[in-house]
Amino acid sequence: MRDIVYPPVIALAKTAFKALDLKFTMVGTEHVPRTGGAVIALNHISYVDFVIGGFGAQPSKRLVRFMAKEVLFRHRVSGPLMRGMHHIPVDRDAGSASYRQALSYLKAGELVGVFPEATISRSFELKQFKSGTIRMAAAAGVPVIPMILWGTQRILTKDHPKDFTRHRPVSITVGAPITVTRQDDATEATEHLRTTMAGMLDETIRAYPEQPPGAWWLPASYGGGAPTPEEAERLDQEELSRRRNR
Repeated sequence: MRDIVYPPVIALAKTAFKALDLKFTMVGTEHVPRTGGAVIALNHISYVDFVIGGFGAQPSKRLVRFMAKEVLFRHRVSGPLMRGMHHIPVDRDAGSASYRQALSYLKAGELVGVFPEATISRSFELKQFKSGTIRMAAAAGVPVIPMILWGTQRILTKDHPKDFTRHRPVSITVGAPITVTRQDDATEATEHLRTTMAGMLDETIRAYPEQPPGAWWLPASYGGGAPTPEEAERLDQEELSRRRNR
C-alpha cells in the first residue's frame, strides 16, 4: 500500500512518547514477522491501544492496519487519519464488509490488528474472546501473533480521566506465532489463544515495575482497585442499556 499519512503519524506519536518520557519495556517483538500477512491479536484496556500496539510492530519495520469502530472513520479529525492509514472500519450491524477487507489485506501480506475482546476491559483482565480473529487467520492462511499491552490504561481508559503524567512505564509483550487452519475448531482455537494471552498478561503484570496495593488500574485479583470481571460485566451491561435507551 502507498502510505503517505501513516509515517507522519508515527513520527508524531514517537514525539509524544518522548515528551511524556514513557518508559517502554518491549519483549518478544522479534515474533512480529518482517514480511507477509499476520493477524496481531491484542488485549484491550485503553483508548490508546491502537497507537501503542502499532509501536510494538516498529522493531520489525511493519505497519499494522487496525480494525476499529466505524464511528472513528466518520469523525472530522480522526476520519481522514484512519482512512489515510488504511485502517479497517467495523460496522457491528454489517460486519461482513470489514471481514472481507481484512482478508484482502492479509492475503496481500499486511498485518491486521484485532482486539478479540471487541471492547475495553474495565477489569483490565481478559474478557471473553470473539472467534473472528481465529476464523480470519485460518481463512487467509496466516498466523496469529498475540500481543499484550500494559500501562496504557493509566493514560486513557473508560470511567477515568486522562492522565498524561510523565515517566510512566508501558509494557509490550509479543508471543510466538500461533498457526491455525480451516480444519481447526474455531471455538477451541479461540480458547487456546485466550489462555495463551492470559498467561502472557499475568507475566507482564507481575514484571511491571509498579504494583501499588489498591491502585485503580491494577486488577482486583492482583490486589488492585479495579472492578472484578463480574463487576465489569455488570457495568458493561448498564452502559449498553443506556445506549439502547438513547
